[in-house]
Amino acid sequence: MAIPDKIKILIIDDEKQFTEELNGLFVWSDYESFEANTVDEGRKILRTQDIDILILDVRLPGMDGLDLLKEIKALYPATEVVVISAHGDMDTVIKAMRLGAFDYLRKPFRFIDIQIAIERTQKYLQMQRKLKKMEEKNSLISKSLEEKIDRQFIGISPQILEVFDQAITAANYPDANVLITGESGTGKENIARIIHYSSSRKENLFAAVNSSAITETLLESEFFGHKKGSFTGAISDKMGFFEVCNQGTLFLDEIADMPFNLQAKLLRATEEKVITRVGDTKPIYTDFRIISATNYDINKMVEENKFRLDLLHRLNTLHIHIPPLRERPEDIKPLLSYFVEYYSFRFNKHNLGITSEVFDTLFKYDFPGNVRELRNMAERGVILCKGNILGINDFPVKPQKRAPADRSGELSNLKSNEVILIQKALQSSNYNQKAAADVLGITRDALIRKMKKYNIVIHKS
Repeated sequence: MAIPDKIKILIIDDEKQFTEELNGLFVWSDYESFEANTVDEGRKILRTQDIDILILDVRLPGMDGLDLLKEIKALYPATEVVVISAHGDMDTVIKAMRLGAFDYLRKPFRFIDIQIAIERTQKYLQMQRKLKKMEEKNSLISKSLEEKIDRQFIGISPQILEVFDQAITAANYPDANVLITGESGTGKENIARIIHYSSSRKENLFAAVNSSAITETLLESEFFGHKKGSFTGAISDKMGFFEVCNQGTLFLDEIADMPFNLQAKLLRATEEKVITRVGDTKPIYTDFRIISATNYDINKMVEENKFRLDLLHRLNTLHIHIPPLRERPEDIKPLLSYFVEYYSFRFNKHNLGITSEVFDTLFKYDFPGNVRELRNMAERGVILCKGNILGINDFPVKPQKRAPADRSGELSNLKSNEVILIQKALQSSNYNQKAAADVLGITRDALIRKMKKYNIVIHKS
């Protein structure tokens, strides 16, 4: 256990006997103490030592102690000053406090009085040091998170480098809303985090909300908050997502699944940046940025009157589309290498190699679950690997012939493409829903919801 540094105390007083007595008291109390009987001596010690507490007489030869106090607080703001005087009046006390003194004692005083003053100042210093450490820790956490985000943005293809460039551009405009589109598993939330943590809003909250995971009855309360007693179960006031994301970023995943009646309220909140909690009449101003994401053809949903055009225009100030992994196969190798390294460290299986056959096979695979599926493959492969080389048996996928480049019929409609991906995943997993969900990189419950949504029925041959 580390021993905390001793508190350093400096006494500046023209009475040598007084400084010697105080110095002896402080040394006996296990402080590191220094004494000076002139202003020049005191200045020299302040320049060479990191003084925590200064005991300062207001009447010194050649200089007013309050002028020296002003100088010290300007040059050494972290040093706390206890002012002492045999001639103090209330005006002197007030002036000393206004100039930054922490405490004031009038001579003559008992040693217990100065001891209490020192202990009180020491507690304040300890609190300040703890606060500083917490701030440094939070700064390190933020830096670590930013570095982690940068490291997880893996790719060498022109398409993904363009996506990263667009994300950085979006970060430079922290008030502009962003719509991110792409298939499930392409990394839309990761791009949203890159935008947030590269922007001026990075010190404030990034809240990720799955629009389809909140029940419709609670959606308004979750987004706008509510007042105590506004409905059954509202046992206290609650802040909503718009309010807690003040000065930060609200990431709305699966925005296309938001109920139509809430879309109008979202539009108004986004335009005016003013919200009202459920059951309340008091307007609340909040400055949030919205980054939304969807894997649907949202323009088609607008045509079908399932999504508001005016809301789309508000959310779509900047648009970033992430191509599926099968359209940028050159990213498979760096992604797999990173994921294997990550999980080998996590599971204490260091220095795992990967055979060229693995890369050749995965290069021919269509990856219906995109990057999320590849990550799951890597995790499973590292867990099951018996030696120090990952082979094709650790990645049980069937080689597929890559589809022709022109896929306008299949990929022009994200909805129909998702149905095809789900059907393929079910077939490849012998209609085991848990296995199919793993392939797609989603939960079994999410798969069941999508099957019900698209009326996908299992027909075993």
